[in-house]
Amino acid sequence: MSKAGTVHVIGAGLAGLAAAIRLVEAGRRVAVYEQAPQAGGRCRSFHDATLGRSIDNGSHMVLSGNRELLGYARRTGGGDALEELRPAAFPFLDLRTGAAWTLRPGGLWLFDPARRVPGSRPLDYLASLRCLTARRGQSVADCLSPDGALFEPLWRPLAVSALNGPVERVSARLFGAVLRETLLRGEAACRPVLAPRGLSAAFVDPALARLRAAGAALNLGARVEGLTFEDGRVTGFSAGGNAVTLGALDSVVLAAPAWVAARLVPGLAVPPPGPAIVNLHVRLDGPVRLPGGLPFVGLVGGTAEWLFARDDLLSVTVSDADALADLPAEEIAARLWTEVAPHLRLGGAIPPFRVVKERRATPDQSPESVARRPGARTRWSNLTLAGDWTETGLPATLEAAVRSGNRAAEATLSNGNNPIRRSRVFPAFTSFRHRPIWTDGGAVLARPGPEGQSKKRG
Repeated sequence: MSKAGTVHVIGAGLAGLAAAIRLVEAGRRVAVYEQAPQAGGRCRSFHDATLGRSIDNGSHMVLSGNRELLGYARRTGGGDALEELRPAAFPFLDLRTGAAWTLRPGGLWLFDPARRVPGSRPLDYLASLRCLTARRGQSVADCLSPDGALFEPLWRPLAVSALNGPVERVSARLFGAVLRETLLRGEAACRPVLAPRGLSAAFVDPALARLRAAGAALNLGARVEGLTFEDGRVTGFSAGGNAVTLGALDSVVLAAPAWVAARLVPGLAVPPPGPAIVNLHVRLDGPVRLPGGLPFVGLVGGTAEWLFARDDLLSVTVSDADALADLPAEEIAARLWTEVAPHLRLGGAIPPFRVVKERRATPDQSPESVARRPGARTRWSNLTLAGDWTETGLPATLEAAVRSGNRAAEATLSNGNNPIRRSRVFPAFTSFRHRPIWTDGGAVLARPGPEGQSKKRG
């Protein structure tokens, strides 16, 4: 290990874990502090006693174009817990009419009516390019006409779920970044990537194991308070009631939520919290087939944006959900179940369920709030920032969190004239498994070859 000092990473969400992994790969001593009793932040799994199952605190759509997120998973060993679905396909269901279709991007897909939204034309999709050249203050609705053929069946649900806010408020530039890194890069960047054993198995537990193997100190249940500043640098803080004094070569990566960072760092401008995200998890009597034949389906014309199936668990995700989150869990479950159950041929009373309300699920992503995002570096020489609320050029997603952690680590290392080098601690890891799936009208026709099949998971 290097004698360049210890880097104290405050926050063990995905941004903090990504920063810590980069730092130990570069040979730095690392200590991680997390006020919760477990790592992962908003990207984690937990056992729910009511369902008798492990569930994710929120459902996340990961795509093969999320290069830094998937690179992080490969380097930590979490790639083995991920499965890529090929070719790229996105089933949708209109809850009002029951109409179903599957978007299949890639190649000359815009010229094939069977791979587009029904009734749409190739020119309708080109209208999305306006988001790539949007002005700073423009919202998605400013760039994409609500009267357009794709606004309700495609652009609205995608924008609301990607940016967790109404299209009249969220940044067109951020939505353009999503399109630039996925749809506009072709089919290879649009493949859904699933975590059948849950988010922790892919993105949290392997990272913790690698950090422990590298000798990093992991302090869970250690709330950080009272950062002290002197001579342009952080000199100490309290963690779990214990004083931590920084040496001359020590650094801090602050990877806490935006509102925590604003409390700890004087004068730090951060974006305000955004809306809640609500997830309903239901345990069925057995597996259920979703419209389109894949483990997820986009929803149009109802309360929710996405429906996910994993074995006997059904998960419904609602973004921009402040009004819904104010309701009792029983009322939320009844409303969502009433909307989706008839389309899955599920009748009767709702089975055992769990409602997870994630308030302040993301920072606000209006153009005004995006302008408040800080960069990784601060005016204190040994303090860098990480989090999906910092300036990454992306919406507040798992990809943005990892990207911010990587950038904070790079800034920390460059401060100490210790550039990131290829790790000698960890070997190279194989990529996550791919799972070829060919569909015809949504029906699964084949899963060829043993390597394309998913392994049985708990």
